Amino acid sequence: MIRIAFAIAALWFSSVLPATSAAPADTIFHGGTIITVDDGLPTAEAVAVANGRIVAVGTTLEVFKLQGATTKLIDLAGKTLVPGFVDGHSHFMSCIDFLRQANCWSPPAGTCQSVADVIAALGEQAARNGAKPGEFIVGFGYDPELLHEKRGPSRAELDAAFPDNPVIVIHVSAHGATLNSKALAHYGITALTPTPPGGVIGRQTGSQEPDGVLFETALLPVFAGIPGPTPDEMLALLPEGQKLYLAAGVTTAQEGATNKNQLDLLRAAADRGLLELDVVALPFVTDFDAIFGSGVPPKLERAYRNRLRIGGVKILSDGSPQAKTAFFTKPYLTGGPAGEKEWRGEPTFTPGEIAEFVKRVYAGDAPLFMHCNGDAAIDALLEAHRAAAGDDPSRDRGTVAVHAQFIRPDQLQKFLAWKITPSFYTEHCFYFGDTHVKNRGRQQADSISPMKSALRLGMHPANHTDFNVAPIDQINTISTAVNRRTRSGMILGEGERVTPIEALRAITLDGARLYGEETQKGSIAIEKLADLVILSANPLVVPPETINEITVEETIKEGKTVWKRP
Repeated sequence: MIRIAFAIAALWFSSVLPATSAAPADTIFHGGTIITVDDGLPTAEAVAVANGRIVAVGTTLEVFKLQGATTKLIDLAGKTLVPGFVDGHSHFMSCIDFLRQANCWSPPAGTCQSVADVIAALGEQAARNGAKPGEFIVGFGYDPELLHEKRGPSRAELDAAFPDNPVIVIHVSAHGATLNSKALAHYGITALTPTPPGGVIGRQTGSQEPDGVLFETALLPVFAGIPGPTPDEMLALLPEGQKLYLAAGVTTAQEGATNKNQLDLLRAAADRGLLELDVVALPFVTDFDAIFGSGVPPKLERAYRNRLRIGGVKILSDGSPQAKTAFFTKPYLTGGPAGEKEWRGEPTFTPGEIAEFVKRVYAGDAPLFMHCNGDAAIDALLEAHRAAAGDDPSRDRGTVAVHAQFIRPDQLQKFLAWKITPSFYTEHCFYFGDTHVKNRGRQQADSISPMKSALRLGMHPANHTDFNVAPIDQINTISTAVNRRTRSGMILGEGERVTPIEALRAITLDGARLYGEETQKGSIAIEKLADLVILSANPLVVPPETINEITVEETIKEGKTVWKRP
């Protein structure tokens, strides 16, 4: 069966065609597998596009009736066409940082396997940037669990390698960092600096002298003040940076904790027509007043302006499980990040503060995206939601729990009842699964990102990469949701494995639901935007363990190719 959209003549018909005749398609895709992610028509032989929207989906015979003299025919040559990927959570502006900062990831995302490798990566990036004495050198992604020394670079090692420059090396969680002496001095962090609530300042043994390690609220002022490119330089870097997303098949991205400067930059980029994909910005709680004034956040911006809109706001409830700053009801098995005993992690903000934030957001009828990893942090979200929602906690407010990794079954039931949608993070199974087993025990580690349980309840969970905590690699979200295999080969929570189509839906149609855009995006269906991705193979039929070998061949935004594999 074919589905063909017939629109008014002023939009889709040539002036010389009768108003009752369908206009020719701009493009027709055929000759491969087409996965629509549309339950009404799961597969098709051909798809027609006109004016940036899908106008026909069905058999080759029927769709080719829209072929005209100028219609471009795209032969998929056996490859697979799927909807454009909708980012369930990442930090879009990190694409610029990715170009300017040292990549300190361990394999397979990077090459660092020792402290010396991290220091070498910092030095190489400093040379590429032409860093002069006194200028900051910044790296991201070191994972102490994966380095030979089982620790990150020390303050002293960074001092010795870079005596003339302040240095910041960001932990793989993006919730912590190590600073050298010049960087600590720049931010005025000394033995007299108190550890802020919800934060960690590592101290040298036997003294209060900072050892350079900062986490959570202790790090927020540092993040806010990291010197970087000028606004004009950042705008010049953005076209290259966003290719990271386009090459991953992402046609809608999230800037998942947007500060005022970033929002201003994104608006400038939008005004200059630099955005080739849609970007949903989520202003961060620390910048609510700077962005919105003293009032409540505004209602959802449903319309994009030059591919940018504010789609909600972001609040932080806790930290990161791999950094041991996520907030749990039971202690970590391995202590805290600075050697604390009986450590459960801490909330980023007090329960009272979180409740006030949520009340303010709900009063403005703005969608809430709350970061919460540990089960105690999820409790805080539920308590704040219940208090702010009044007599109607089950009304759909578009509330999203970002990560919700260690959610308990009773909490998942409340999510269902109160219409809170989880955006899970199954890549943790691979990147940090072995670490979670060590820190939290096998039983709790098995339950991370319980996508199958959520689906059984009839929920629509999304999935994400949290770039640049992990690479922006949507194929890997499919693979990790299906396989749930750790670096060591262990399978975490076999019962939480999902099917490939369920994993694909989490980064297409269910990703679009997070932003209330499911009527426009997320499936290949009539009148939806022609946001499409061509894959090298069909993820639904290849052996599950080889899904990660599939490559994005071409990314199409509203009918136009925005990236193609060289």
